[in-house]
Amino acid sequence: MTELLFRDDSYLTQADAVVLAHTPEGGIVVSASIFYPTGGGQPGDSGWLEWDGARLAIATALKVDGNVALVPAEARAMPPIGAPVRQHLDWQRRFGHMRVHTALHLLSVVIPLPVTGGQIGAERGRLDFAMPEVPADAEHWEEAINRLIDRDLPVTQDWITDDDLAANPDLVKTLSVRPPTGQGRVRLIRIGQGAGQIDLQPCGGTHVARTGEIGRVTLGRIENKGRQNRRVSLQLES
Repeated sequence: MTELLFRDDSYLTQADAVVLAHTPEGGIVVSASIFYPTGGGQPGDSGWLEWDGARLAIATALKVDGNVALVPAEARAMPPIGAPVRQHLDWQRRFGHMRVHTALHLLSVVIPLPVTGGQIGAERGRLDFAMPEVPADAEHWEEAINRLIDRDLPVTQDWITDDDLAANPDLVKTLSVRPPTGQGRVRLIRIGQGAGQIDLQPCGGTHVARTGEIGRVTLGRIENKGRQNRRVSLQLES
């Protein structure tokens, strides 16, 4: 199984690994990965691999049978199975994903309604909410999320068992994507600490260490996506 280095330290930009296999589609399965594989609305990371004087651009990363496979950006010679490789992350793109993903967690705090979908980009993202009518306080959402960002709250992770999650279903805000279970434990992302905690929910993605790293965000217009759905988009200002 690929060791998920990005999960314990989302700020890693380089790391060594060994090639475990090649997928039939041309992916490179590695023993450890700083590349986040596509999932939960967050795109897979990009960057490049180096080995034995060669270099190969990586377009994205995917989950393959519990492992992470790196997908080359072009058809070129791949490192052989068993070869040691050095991974390099496209940090600017990843850090954008981290900022936007954490901002979307804050958006779910400002808008405490069930989430029906979402998408994360390097500069913007969106959440879809089960929202039959737009609440009267919608005009204050942008101000509210930026206040939470300015509080520079710590963002940390914790773990609970599958049984704990089953006993606390309110932790899950998303209706369309359920947290992965069956491995005995589930990762939680916590924003704030102690009496200052504002959010706690299952999530496998990458996030900034403190909300202040997000920077100011702006919210787009609320889009009607069905009788019960409303889409709220946000964008990083810089």
